[in-house]
Amino acid sequence: MDIILLQANTLTTGANQNSSFSYFPIGVQLLFALGFVGLVLGVTHLLGPKRKTAEKLQNFESGIEGVGNARHPMAIKYFLVAILFVLFDVEVIFFYPYAVNFRGLGWNGFVEVLLFVGFFLAGFIYIIKKGALTWED
Repeated sequence: MDIILLQANTLTTGANQNSSFSYFPIGVQLLFALGFVGLVLGVTHLLGPKRKTAEKLQNFESGIEGVGNARHPMAIKYFLVAILFVLFDVEVIFFYPYAVNFRGLGWNGFVEVLLFVGFFLAGFIYIIKKGALTWED
């Protein structure tokens, strides 16, 4: 009889763990965090200094006087080099799993990495032949 009651208790407690009521503490913590953030923002807004001058209301531009048009054209080469850096940086990340598991992958893994390096180098050679990395003024 005790075994049957013990099994019934474990079944009912297991069912309660998957109910939506088990998320209640997370909701309470979220409400407290949002309330605290709102309270701190409100108190600092009410108690903080309010000295609005013409100099303080100007846009801050790293200490440089705001003179002239801010719409200066930039060379597309800058953006091209940045995108190529991100592209090749992400491709290099794919070498890490091979470096960790190179013994387990065997010769098939080695051939696949050689193919990957081949495609990688083909893209790099294409970029160099197109002149994407040569700078001009």
